[in-house]
Amino acid sequence: MTSESVQPMSGPSRRAVVAAAGAAGLTVALTACGSDDKASDPSTEQGGGGATNEGGGSSAGAGAGGAALAKTADIPEGSGKIFKDEKVVVSQPAAGDYKAFSTICTHQNCPMVDLKDDIISCACHGSQFSVLDGSVKKGPAVKPLEAKKVTVNGDSITLA
Repeated sequence: MTSESVQPMSGPSRRAVVAAAGAAGLTVALTACGSDDKASDPSTEQGGGGATNEGGGSSAGAGAGGAALAKTADIPEGSGKIFKDEKVVVSQPAAGDYKAFSTICTHQNCPMVDLKDDIISCACHGSQFSVLDGSVKKGPAVKPLEAKKVTVNGDSITLA
């Protein structure tokens, strides 16, 4: 006979439990940071498919189903103004030329609310975009902001 004692297994070892918990936590973290899908589809439905407002937005009477966002005098030339509820920033690159872009960061779909001069910044990972043309000024984002259509009727700016 041998003198080995037989111990019944009551469950997984502590090492196995800690390793599994660590792996699960790592999986969650990588999934949250590594996603490249467009989770903000509901916010982009207002927009109009990324069409830019090349003609200065002065298409009088061009319809627009929305209420007026602002007066033209409210949008500073060379900068813009954020409209949090609508998730857009309206800018005036040149006198009388109005453009609008989504305020949802193209990197990880974080809402952006920090505007200084002509740069809107994402607090999540530090991406920066020009509100004058939607271009990326600083990564990690690589895609420009989604353009939104605005119309100008008199001195009223409306999100189309």
